[in-house]
Amino acid sequence: HLQPEVRRINVAELSTMVVPGSQHIEDKMYHPPEGLQKDAHVPDFNCYLELYKKSIEEPDAFWKEVASDFYWKKPPTGQILQYNFDVTKGNIYVKCMEGATTNMCYNVLDRNVKDKNLGERVAFYWEGNSPDHHEAITYGQLLGQVCRCSNTLKQMGVRKGDRVAIYLPMIPELVYTMLACTRIGAVHSIVFAGFSAESLCERIMDSQCSILVTADGVYRGEKLINLKQIADEALEKCREKASATVTRCLVVKHHALRTQDGDVANTLSLSSVNLTPVVFPVVQTPWDAACDVCWEEVMGQVSEHCEPEWLDAEDPLFILYTSGSTGKPKGVLHTVAGYLLYTSLTFKYVFDHQPDDVYWCTADIGWITGHSYITYGPLANGATSVLFEGIPVHPHVGRFWEVIEKYRVTKFYTAPTAIRLLMKYGLDPVQKYDLSSLRILGTVGEPINPEAWHWYHEVIGQKRCPVVDTFWQTETTFPFFGVEPTILNEHGEELEGEAEGYLVFRRPWPGIMRTLYGNQERFENTYFKKFPGFYVTGDGCRRDRDGYYWIAGRIDDMINVSGHLLSTAEVEASLTDHGAVAEAAVVSRPHAVKGECLYCFVTLKDCREFNRTLVDELKRQVREKIGPIATPDFIQNAPGLPKTRSGKIMRRVLRQIARNEKDLGDLSTMADPKVVEVLFNHRCETAS
Repeated sequence: HLQPEVRRINVAELSTMVVPGSQHIEDKMYHPPEGLQKDAHVPDFNCYLELYKKSIEEPDAFWKEVASDFYWKKPPTGQILQYNFDVTKGNIYVKCMEGATTNMCYNVLDRNVKDKNLGERVAFYWEGNSPDHHEAITYGQLLGQVCRCSNTLKQMGVRKGDRVAIYLPMIPELVYTMLACTRIGAVHSIVFAGFSAESLCERIMDSQCSILVTADGVYRGEKLINLKQIADEALEKCREKASATVTRCLVVKHHALRTQDGDVANTLSLSSVNLTPVVFPVVQTPWDAACDVCWEEVMGQVSEHCEPEWLDAEDPLFILYTSGSTGKPKGVLHTVAGYLLYTSLTFKYVFDHQPDDVYWCTADIGWITGHSYITYGPLANGATSVLFEGIPVHPHVGRFWEVIEKYRVTKFYTAPTAIRLLMKYGLDPVQKYDLSSLRILGTVGEPINPEAWHWYHEVIGQKRCPVVDTFWQTETTFPFFGVEPTILNEHGEELEGEAEGYLVFRRPWPGIMRTLYGNQERFENTYFKKFPGFYVTGDGCRRDRDGYYWIAGRIDDMINVSGHLLSTAEVEASLTDHGAVAEAAVVSRPHAVKGECLYCFVTLKDCREFNRTLVDELKRQVREKIGPIATPDFIQNAPGLPKTRSGKIMRRVLRQIARNEKDLGDLSTMADPKVVEVLFNHRCETAS
């Protein structure tokens, strides 16, 4: 786990931070409690070194041992990992246990229920947006619901290899659907429920999904989101673009069942929910009888038994879209066996999972963290997890701490953005609750700053919980056993000792992405063409004199807003779609809570006026085209943009203007240096 910014962990210590590894913060060492270290899966550093050495020098033996814990219809034989990372030697490929057959759903459910007798163990404590809505789902119940959903999808015509789009909030039906897809060999494409109709449409079209699964509506705090209406708009956009591949839309009555004292007779997925009547506005759910199917009706008509489809180890498991530096999102493809092995192993060791744990990852399943460390990783280990629908500050700012006390959470995994947000409210909301159950804390999605780390460690962890600060991408999950990082300069030369350059990896691991769906050429150009023989992460990295690696942040045109990686090109395209905008450039600006926020420079067409109305229109346009997470904080009038003589926008200069940094360095290549003074005079001091 290569450490961003704050904590320094030697590359040789990639997996020791959970328990045996010490943690460096501002030259101070933080050791884990002896009791925690004694019972850890990796009890000391020497044990880790042995495992890491084996994973590098004997990868086949290492991964075969990991694979032995799972069920294989046809066992793996021969070489475990085969690959080519060098574009000069042919097509890039990675294969893990090719020829073996298995099923992800069988391994995370049937294996636990039938082979390990965990049918009565709670798989998920679902905690709704309102504290009054909650449900405990055992492994046995989860298996039954997944089989029902599998049969439902099959009745709707879904077959092995078909793509299914899922646009659902953090509710049990989301887990049921994604696991049902894996059971029958379909490929799920989950779209974060905060994305707009345009973003949903784009992802449906790119992966050519045949079925869409959504819900009527959902509350995020006190805000009501009409998901079905957004879904319908997305499907209409698909039809307008002559790419209407979706034949049926399966709709969950989430809002209707959980916010009204009305139709709760069908409690198929609500058997243990405490339903307290709440007065909420009613969602007017649009309905097309030719396309729409009611989840509650069809789920009650099918069997809760469904045989799994046995798949090749390298068959596709899911597609997940990540922002693309060229503006078009990239459909990252993961495959069955490698992803199973890697998420299982990383979850077990990163969080030092123990049988009595109650684990809570606050991410959304719409992101890779949620795929890996809410669904697949925990279930592969028979873990008990919290599945949380709400937000940190609803109905009060102590909601996170209330949930930890309620379920006696032992392992808590959240984002620095959430920590910084909750820090603002002081100690009182925390001290109302008993957090003594916590044993390990985790952070994910972005670098954590020292102030947030100290508060998390001292206030939430009460100075006794190690903080696992994890680094990864949609494409890679965690740098872990079997991963060899190194640093290259601009010329592709490997750097020794103290150095700063490009973070790259020498070899694959089972859970690495396989391709970009339908676009192998873009996959190779993006990740392998720059430095043949290496996988390029897109991150800059610095190694200090002690050999510690520090992640310096993105080197391409990407911005990390509250842990969400956004493409500046995608935001710029949204801005220039407005009739008043001739040109736009987007850069990052530091933000006290989000980490980074969007600072936008817009050049208007002749005779167009820059005013408050226009700013509001532009923000609304970005929100509608991409989603609320991409809403700009700053939009500045830019009569001209700093460009080189060849016409390339100098984003380095724009970032410094956004930060009000007057020392701009070398401007000798700038076509018109006078532009800079004008932009400084038009700078936004406060959010638009």
